[in-house]
Amino acid sequence: MSLLIGDTAPDFEAETTEGRIRFHQWAGKDWVIFFSHPADFTPVCTTELGYTAKLKGEFEKRGARALVISVDTLEHHQAWSADIEETQGTAVNFPMIADTNRKVATLYNMIHPNADPKVTVRAVYVIDPDKKIRASIIYPPSAGRNFDEVLRLLDSLQLTDGYKVATPVNWVDGDDVIIVPSLQDPAEIARLFPKGYKTLKSYLRVTPQPSKA
Repeated sequence: MSLLIGDTAPDFEAETTEGRIRFHQWAGKDWVIFFSHPADFTPVCTTELGYTAKLKGEFEKRGARALVISVDTLEHHQAWSADIEETQGTAVNFPMIADTNRKVATLYNMIHPNADPKVTVRAVYVIDPDKKIRASIIYPPSAGRNFDEVLRLLDSLQLTDGYKVATPVNWVDGDDVIIVPSLQDPAEIARLFPKGYKTLKSYLRVTPQPSKA
């Protein structure tokens, strides 16, 4: 069964390159970027894991951490990590799950038999501190993901959790945002958005990002 936005992310235990973890306990109060890759010692995955490692500081600023899974062995993960550090200039600095029995991959619907039953597709789940799935992205094994987009998505989720706004097309942190249509009380709007707003249509009101000074 597919996992949908708003569902609780299933808990599990697994062996990783940083020891055995129970997912919910390991995640704690952080956001989690939980993603799969098709196989170790493959070119696209090598670039993805290297780039994600470079984003560790950006994730930490947002109270988030990365976790990756594939159906390869722990020994393969550890050996491949050296290749990632050599070619990408950054060591892997987050746990890599060894899911050789495909138990976790199946739990998270990461095996798509019509794509390739032997590997996981490139799935990304953004999971909040309450262990709710807030977003998911699915790519075929052949297409590398844009992890800057994953970071942008995390920014949007965290901003819209804190303010009654939505983020428009191609929004990045610091851009103007949209006041949610359900907010109609003028006094509340003035209180929440002291910088004012521009009405383009009754349902489309643009205001400076409220989290920025």
